[in-house]
Amino acid sequence: MKTVERLDEWKALGIISEAQHQSLGALVRRERFSVFVELNAILYIGVLSLIGGLGWTFRDYVENLGDAAILSILVVLVTASLGYCVARGAPYSNSQVPAPSLIFDYVLYFGCLAFSLTLAFVETRFGIFGGWDAHLLMASLLFAALAYRFDNRFVLSLALSTLAGYLGLTLDLFDAIDSGVLRLSAMAYGFFLLGVGFLLHRLGIKRHFFDVYLQLGANAVLLAAISGIFEPSWPLYLGGLVLLCAASIYLGVRHRRFAFVTYGTLYGYVGLSIRLLYEVGSVTGALFYFVITGSIVVFALVVMARRFGRDE
Repeated sequence: MKTVERLDEWKALGIISEAQHQSLGALVRRERFSVFVELNAILYIGVLSLIGGLGWTFRDYVENLGDAAILSILVVLVTASLGYCVARGAPYSNSQVPAPSLIFDYVLYFGCLAFSLTLAFVETRFGIFGGWDAHLLMASLLFAALAYRFDNRFVLSLALSTLAGYLGLTLDLFDAIDSGVLRLSAMAYGFFLLGVGFLLHRLGIKRHFFDVYLQLGANAVLLAAISGIFEPSWPLYLGGLVLLCAASIYLGVRHRRFAFVTYGTLYGYVGLSIRLLYEVGSVTGALFYFVITGSIVVFALVVMARRFGRDE
């Protein structure tokens, strides 16, 4: 039986969906297929690498180039990239706005990173901001404004991640580096993102950004919960982790978001496994445990992924 015929049989039996049948059939027949996601990721990584290369060059040749020359180059890069976005960007809208050109999003991302590099250079050489926390706060506010103005979810993720770094440094400045305080702060930050995302979604402001808030907020909350597994009060954290994972799986299934089913499954599995193996303390038992239970978890996720794909 040919591969195409087997695909037709799987489709008839309901093993694969129509969309999966078309995608796999195109691969088998060597037809054209989209590599947009892969190219998009490569281009974003390329922009990040370019900024990293500029930072490395300026660091090693600062004495030869001079502060004024480096700062001038950075200001020109920021002004040119963000100026391009202002000139070419479509008017603001609460709904989703497509990029006006193929390079628009990458120029915006480059401008954001160049701005952050400029602030880092100024702080390193002159110390005018009085600490890295001010640098991170300024960068996060600008990134958030640009993300909403030019409708870019990647820049929004950058803004929220930078804000998390700012909050971490702020706690450090107040000598609150206690692990319990950091854990509760991370959990509060995660719930804050979930609340803000839900509020903006209800208000109809960039509803397609909702997934960014959910993704970052859920991971922050679950990571904070799992980090308390080794604390003396671990039963409280473990119970909270189980409840959060159950909620993530339930809501993920209900709202057709498989990523949150995966989060709930993996975070719950890791948290329970860490605590169980910590109590057992057997290397051989740990190996058998991970081989058996890990296979079960992977198999369950594959089955659920197929079910999601078939239903959607």
